[in-house]
This record gives sequence, C-alpha cells and structure tokens, in this order.
Amino acid sequence: MEKGWIKFPHDPVLAEWVGHAFPAARASVTDPAHAQWLDCEGTWFIGVDALDNDPKGRVGCSGPLSGQAMDFISAQYRELPLHKGQVSVIYPGYPRPRRGESESAARYRLKRDGAHVDGLRPVGPDRRRRVDEPHAWILGIPLTDASANAAPMVLWEGSHKILRAAFERALNGYPRDRLHKVDITDIYQAARREVFDTCPRIELPVKPGEAYLLHRHSLHGVAPWGDGASAGPDGRMIVYFRPEFSGGVAEWIESD
Repeated sequence: MEKGWIKFPHDPVLAEWVGHAFPAARASVTDPAHAQWLDCEGTWFIGVDALDNDPKGRVGCSGPLSGQAMDFISAQYRELPLHKGQVSVIYPGYPRPRRGESESAARYRLKRDGAHVDGLRPVGPDRRRRVDEPHAWILGIPLTDASANAAPMVLWEGSHKILRAAFERALNGYPRDRLHKVDITDIYQAARREVFDTCPRIELPVKPGEAYLLHRHSLHGVAPWGDGASAGPDGRMIVYFRPEFSGGVAEWIESD
C-alpha cells in the first residue's frame, strides 16, 4: 500500500500452474483469430484476453490459480472471478511503431515506456479518457525465461497515491452511477507529469514461478528491449489478470 507494488519469490505452486498455462498461452499467440494483436512491426503481441482459463484460473488439467500471490490478494481484497488471462509477449526490437500510431505516441512509448494506468482508454480523435475498466488489481505472471533487460515491466513507485488523489478530485461531486462518463484526461495528464518528476522508476524483471502485483492506480509500462537482451523463441511472455470491481468506478476509487 505504500509502494504500490509487491514481488513474490519463486513459488512451486505457481510454477506448476505455469507449466499448464504456457502451452495454452503459446497456442493463443499463433491462433489466426488473434493475428491482429501482433503489432509494433512484429515486436509486441498486445495483451489480449487469450488464455483459455476458467473463473478460478484453471487451464486445461491444472488446478485453480493459487499460491503466495493469490493468498495475498485474497487477504487484501474479496475474491473476484477471473477473466481469461491477458497474454502479452515482447520480442527483440521492441518498441517499433504501432499501426496507426502518431509520431508523438511512438516517441512516448520509447522514451516513457508507454506509461499508463490500466482501464483509462483513449476515445475519439482527441483521445479523451474515462474510467471504462475499473480493475481491482493487476497480477503479472511470467511464462517464459528472459534476461532482466528483455523489456521488463516498469512502474513508478508511489505513483498510485498521486494518481488516486487526482482521480478523486476529477470524480468529486458526480453521481456514483455517472462516474464512468466523467472526462478525467486533463487531471490524469497533469498527475502523470508529477509522477515522472517525483517518483522513482523501477524495472521489475521476473522469472517463471515468480509474480508481481500492482495497485490498480499505479503508473506502469514496458521498457524497450535492451541491448544484448535474450529470451527464447517465445519471447518475453507474461499473463496478466485484472478482474474488475462489481461496484464499478465508485468501488475503484473508494476501495484500498
């Protein structure tokens, strides 16, 4: 709650789950139905809900998703059903320009790791943002082994405090059932600049069997593929779980 993130050490229970999840995730990446999600000139398979798991996280003949990380989540939050896991893969050369991306957006991806808060999708030609996916938390589980500089997750430690305060200001005074319609773009961008100026940037490489949990308001992104970085033919593959609060944006802003 102070830093906005926690990393869990190698967990044999989670490692066993990864052994079942990896083949299913690999198959999803090569599935023609998901071909449009390979972008940035072939260097990024964009995180899309592609893992064929059930609401308990079972994949194939695996048991439910469990272990240290899930125990911690259960103690902090009420249990939520899991969506199909987001499979995100980075390959050597990332980041290249994304289809339809402006020059400034490509530069932001390169210089600022594409830093963002999940659930705030840009809409329309002016890319205005609202909270349309009120995630409860973000859990990252690596499925492949890669070097520490192979495009690791990046986060700004303590950013969740600055951003949460900004979101509270932006949403203050609106009816609870209308919060998802409030334009938060300007306050979000100002708070993001404050985060860049005041919060330490942390790279978070992980190995299969480990995991990390981010506070839903944490600013985070993906570092470029580093010089001399290495990974197997399946790239740096991570599956993310980001279940949404049933209480919508009101719970998203009010919950710990």
